[in-house]
Amino acid sequence: MQVIFLLLFAGIAWLGYRKFIADAEKLTRRREEARRQQETGAQGTLIKDPETGEYRLKKPEA
Repeated sequence: MQVIFLLLFAGIAWLGYRKFIADAEKLTRRREEARRQQETGAQGTLIKDPETGEYRLKKPEA
């Protein structure tokens, strides 16, 4: 019975660790993008819409 709880705890801890790492990487990407935009004076990043061919500002990730 204790082994089951230990494995369950280890699994939850692993998932929490992976979520923490993913969030930290996302935050690092956002800060790096903001730093680059500030360096160049850009007001956003343009991306091309594949359907219309128009360029639009990239929406910030939620």
